[in-house]
Amino acid sequence: MNAFIFPGQGAQFKGMVQDFCSENESLLQIIKEAEKISNRSVTKILWETELSELSRSDNSQLAITVASIVIINALKNRGIESDICAGFSLGEFSALYDSGVLSFEDTIKLVTERGNIMQKVCDNLSEKSEGNLLGMMAILGLPLEQIESLIEPLSKKGIAFVANINSPKQTVVSGTYEGLEECEKIFKDSGARRVVRLKVAGPFHSPLMKDAAVEFEKVLESVNFNNPQKILLSNVTGKIITTGEEAKKLAVKHLTCPVCWTEEEKVISELFEKSEGKNSLYEVGPGTVLSGLWRDSGYGENLPCIPCGKFEQISEL
Repeated sequence: MNAFIFPGQGAQFKGMVQDFCSENESLLQIIKEAEKISNRSVTKILWETELSELSRSDNSQLAITVASIVIINALKNRGIESDICAGFSLGEFSALYDSGVLSFEDTIKLVTERGNIMQKVCDNLSEKSEGNLLGMMAILGLPLEQIESLIEPLSKKGIAFVANINSPKQTVVSGTYEGLEECEKIFKDSGARRVVRLKVAGPFHSPLMKDAAVEFEKVLESVNFNNPQKILLSNVTGKIITTGEEAKKLAVKHLTCPVCWTEEEKVISELFEKSEGKNSLYEVGPGTVLSGLWRDSGYGENLPCIPCGKFEQISEL
């Protein structure tokens, strides 16, 4: 049984999948098709855009999704396809594509619209905050329950929220500039091993993105979501998605609800335990963040996650 896990925003880097396209020119056609659909120069975004600009939601969401789809096809060329699909944050749209819920065209259209909407909302929030950027922060070395307790007063004020439950060792919070400043002091004073600001454009997976959810729901109205053809997991519930209708509803909640990644990892591990054949886990997209989270959660002791973000990493699979 093969599981593909897809990274989200923050995994981007200049030059994504350029090596794949150099090795196999047919993969470049995927990018060219994405350019026609999105009406944007995806090759320029992928290969020429500096990280500061690439980190904007309207650039990174399209770029990371296209890169992940290129790698899906590179693996397929080597006879490797998924039985289980799970995506972290934005990566869930790559999982929706890989599981057959969304067509290629609809996937590209939706991540383009989603990135534009989210960037607009982030810009508006920043403007209201007098130019102070809202964002996300990773906390290492404090348990989830303690983090939830520490920021409860800030959540009630609407300035900081638990956003990503990444591993037993790492939780991410979203917040306003004021909220993250307060969080940093609170977590350090409480003994956090590290507190790290993330290279993302806004306070994702929190109620601060409610305006984006309202606008994105309108975009989804005319889009067909098929029933999954593979096992597909949800960030919002941490469980298996059974219908296209459910997937569409969760795609809206996805913008304002936390990412329950540890729950998804648990389901993948349980599915592997029940499987009678060989099991493999692949991180399909740029970076190695998800491979590290799998290891940190303890599941990597029996089965490591194979990163596939560079051609050399899959050349001998």
